[in-house]
Formats: sequence, C-alpha cells, structure tokens
Amino acid sequence: MKLATLKNNTRDGQLVVVSQDLTKAVLVPDVAHSLQQALDHWELNQPKLQDYYERLNAGKIAKTLPFKEQAIASPLPRAYQWADGSAYVNHVELVRKARGAEMPADFWTDPLMYQGGSDSFLGPHDEILIKNVDWGLDFEAEVAVITNDVAIGAPISETEKSICLLMLVNDVSLRNLIPAEINKGFGFFQSKPSSAFSPVAVTPDELEDAWDGKKLHLALVTHLNNQLFGEPNAGVDMTFDFPTLIAHAAKTRPLVAGSIIGSGTVSNLDRSKGSSCIAEKRMLEIINQGKPTTAFMQLGDEVRIEMFDKKGRNIFGTIKQTVKAL
Repeated sequence: MKLATLKNNTRDGQLVVVSQDLTKAVLVPDVAHSLQQALDHWELNQPKLQDYYERLNAGKIAKTLPFKEQAIASPLPRAYQWADGSAYVNHVELVRKARGAEMPADFWTDPLMYQGGSDSFLGPHDEILIKNVDWGLDFEAEVAVITNDVAIGAPISETEKSICLLMLVNDVSLRNLIPAEINKGFGFFQSKPSSAFSPVAVTPDELEDAWDGKKLHLALVTHLNNQLFGEPNAGVDMTFDFPTLIAHAAKTRPLVAGSIIGSGTVSNLDRSKGSSCIAEKRMLEIINQGKPTTAFMQLGDEVRIEMFDKKGRNIFGTIKQTVKAL
C-alpha cells in the first residue's frame, strides 16, 4: 500500500491512497483525514486503506485524482517525533575525520542518534531555502520508518513489529555549522534545518523480498544536477538495523504512533557505489587527493533522490529539490 498527503492549506494536509504506479490517488475521508489520524488507530484503519488500495489498482474506483508530486507534502508534514540514527558507521567515521574528530570505539556497538526538528517538514519538491551558502549546504539521502506505539524499553522482538511504513529522506545539513554546535557539547540544532521525505510512504509488504523485516535491500539513487552521485545499497553495511534503532530510541521513553526513525546517510564500503551526501565524497577526496574538490550545494543546484524495485519501478516517488536564496 502507498499513502501520501495532499497539500490543502492545513498543517497536516489530506491523506490519499496512491496507486502502485504512482499515477492516481483517491481521497479517504471516511477512514482518516490525515496520515497521523490513520496511524493513531492503525490496526483499525490499515485494512480499510488496504481495501481502497486494491480497488484503486484494479480500476474499481470511479472518482480518482491524478497523482502529481508537486502538490504533495511529506507523508507526515509534521510529526510527534523525528529521531535520526547513524546506522552506517563507516560513513560516521569518514565524516568525523572530515572535522578532525576521533571515532569512539563504542560507535560500532551503540547506535548514534539525534532528535531532529519535526514540526515542519519540507515537501518532496519544495525548495531548500538558505540565507548563506557559506554554511555548507548538504543533502543526506536516507531511509526512514514510521512506527506504531512503542513501549518504553521495548525489546527488538517487539520493535520489529512496530514498523508501519517506510519512506525516503533528504536530511538537509549545514556542514560548516556542525563543528561549533558539536563543540558546545549539546548537539545539532541550527545545522539541521527541515528535512524532506518522499512523496509516498509504503507498507513493508509493498517492498516484497527487498524488505527482510529489518533492512531494505535496494539501491538508494541520488543525482546532483542530473549527474549520478551515488547508488549504495541500503541493506549493505548497515551496522544497526531498524528494529535496533527503534529499540535504542525507546530505551528511556515511549514512542507514539507516527514516530519517524531514520537510518542516517546510506553508505557502502564499496566506494564504486558513490555517496549519499557531499561530506562523504569530500572526505574521500581528502584521503585520495589531499584536498576536497566537490563543493557543497550552491544556489540553483538540484538534488534528486529515488529508489527503484527490481523491475525498475519508482517505489516511493521522487524527492527533487532546488536550492534557493532565503
């Protein structure tokens, strides 16, 4: 099943069920007006939404809308919780080197996670507004899950069952603001502006055997200015899987339905697959050439993030964002 949120001048938008080929959508006000409302009673609403999805794909719904990604908000335009992990530890190691920070040994055994701003996400085709390009604007292509309610201290066996939906993410970062914030000992804030999510969120069964209940085994494809930037496999070199990340987030607090947990920047040790952010590529340039040659994003630059199934079909729709001056 594929779900999306139409922009409609409200904070939470209008929930729609989207056809598998991403061409049509149907309003479902009799089930829920927003995705958060659907998630609040997921066990009750999921079968009803699934029925809409099956009838939509079978051509049995007369009144449908054309699905236009430009009119779509992130699946959850705002969320109660957005916690982003760093599941690909080889990426963390490279980026920390880029800012002269040592890599603690426990990073390989205990997940790293930050709590991001979740009150106002960007839509998948919204512009990235920036006041000063010297702040080092970077994209970070990631995978994320949306959970049901998770009890405090829930074990991994339970957190695996809590995953309702999956999405793609552009976790926008301002790299040149990060070191000063980290050095204060309190973490990211100004260096992590609003993130954007894929046009649709999908249920795990939509991914067939590419989803094993813990990891998504498909390439995450990123283009910068229409040039392939990276296509690492999201299921490879993922040190901490999603149930582990969720359990980490719920160690000292419950998570409510609609919580979003991110994978962190997808990265493979096989460097021929490219990178999912500029910072990683710059670090590799420093290692191989002695200096970085790839600039951070400039005004007018465009990033595109997608994932395709084994038949070449776009699963989540396209995150496509252009940088614009604020």
